[in-house]
Amino acid sequence: MPTFDDHRSLLTGVAYRILGSVADAEDVVQEAWLRWSKVDEAGVDDPKAYLIRVTSRLAIDRLRWARSRRESYVGPWLPEPIGTTPDAAEHAELADSVEMALMVVLETLSPLERAVFVLREAFDLPFAEIAEIIGRAEPATRQLARRARDHVRDKRPRFEVDQEERRRITERFIRAATVGDVDGLIELLSDQVNIVSDGGGKARAALRVITGSDNVSRYLMSISSPVNIARFMTSIGMADIHDLSFGVAMLNNAPSMTVSAGGRVVTVMTLLVVDGRIETIYLIANPEKIAHLQPVPPGDDPST
Repeated sequence: MPTFDDHRSLLTGVAYRILGSVADAEDVVQEAWLRWSKVDEAGVDDPKAYLIRVTSRLAIDRLRWARSRRESYVGPWLPEPIGTTPDAAEHAELADSVEMALMVVLETLSPLERAVFVLREAFDLPFAEIAEIIGRAEPATRQLARRARDHVRDKRPRFEVDQEERRRITERFIRAATVGDVDGLIELLSDQVNIVSDGGGKARAALRVITGSDNVSRYLMSISSPVNIARFMTSIGMADIHDLSFGVAMLNNAPSMTVSAGGRVVTVMTLLVVDGRIETIYLIANPEKIAHLQPVPPGDDPST
């Protein structure tokens, strides 16, 4: 239906921010479409508001269900990366509201707090409208928003986003990691750098957060060795490592390292840079979370 299609990218943006999962967001939007297809459009005064309301409620319900599944997740759980090219960012609304660091913090909110935060801070919906969506009185909704905002402010890393600097550091990081330049790698890392790895039990990844420049650099060198690359490829059902390539893609509004093989992305690393040094590395290798991403063309590979 034309009306629904007009708002599809907006609805996907709402659902993704509430859920942190591309696949779940797409399922929610599909369910919203099914419900919309049964509605008499003539009786809907504001289709956009109606669709946001339906999508948000479905996303909250899906998040409650997903949270119970994540309790048994193998290792750390990270949000699924999403492409934010200039066109995608325009359609998905405020690209900075999908920064990986923010998405990670949103995981620590309750489903209602997260929905209220997303609808208010990212999409600027009135509190009265948000209250109707979540089924709470407006004063209670304002309290949820304040609590969520305070929590995000306390937990979200404080940094100024300089995309050109992040791209330069990401490219230097790729070169150092892929040629085994330990000194060059350590030079890029802050002393208290963390690496959070999400393999979900479906790909080789650290089961705990690794902290400190020495520990992180050793881990990165170990996983980039030919032997461990071969083991990793085997763990995701691939045997040939000769077509392994590295590139930089804009994911979650940040230049991110992608590792591709066999025509698909097999690993994503997003770097949180503070004062010119890498503070956190988010590594996602769970194939279910990155299957939707497209490999970076070989000509864009900064490691060559």
